[in-house]
Amino acid sequence: MESLLTAVRQAPDRVLHQVRKLAAEAVVSRPRHATRVLVVCHGNICRSPFAAVILGRWLATAGVSVESAGFVGPGRRSPPEAIHAANRRGVNLSTHRSRALTRDMLSQAGLVVTMDAAQARAIRRRFATPAGHVLVLGDFDPLDASPRGIEDPFGAPPAVYDAVYARIERCAAELAGVVLKRPLRAG
Repeated sequence: MESLLTAVRQAPDRVLHQVRKLAAEAVVSRPRHATRVLVVCHGNICRSPFAAVILGRWLATAGVSVESAGFVGPGRRSPPEAIHAANRRGVNLSTHRSRALTRDMLSQAGLVVTMDAAQARAIRRRFATPAGHVLVLGDFDPLDASPRGIEDPFGAPPAVYDAVYARIERCAAELAGVVLKRPLRAG
């Protein structure tokens, strides 16, 4: 019963995925001189710092810097589960400390990438940020069977962190490939 409810809830995301993916790719493909990408999630301790490191590795070759921030309290460490899962994927989160999202960060970023649509809406509303400036990372997923948002693994078992980080890598590879105008492979 639960899987049927989940499938029904995720149906709009699946149906609209290709449309959203093409629209997001079109935004990123527009000529602009963005040298900064800001990746945002709720707490800035699990998803956005991992995504920032992955994106940063690929985009550094194009002179693009990548940072991360969140909506809540600065100075918090990534949880041990996030650190271990990231380490398994070659990313060190042990020195990461969360940063609170600010208007200054948003104004300096050429592109803002969020983990879900609610975060994108919150940024647009709170900070009067143009819609084409804020994208949802899940819209770049090459697999259209996933929900639009990237699941928050906070407090979940290690397998969930692994699945979330694998998805972030997939989506980040697609996003970076559009920016660099060449295909990339995650993992």
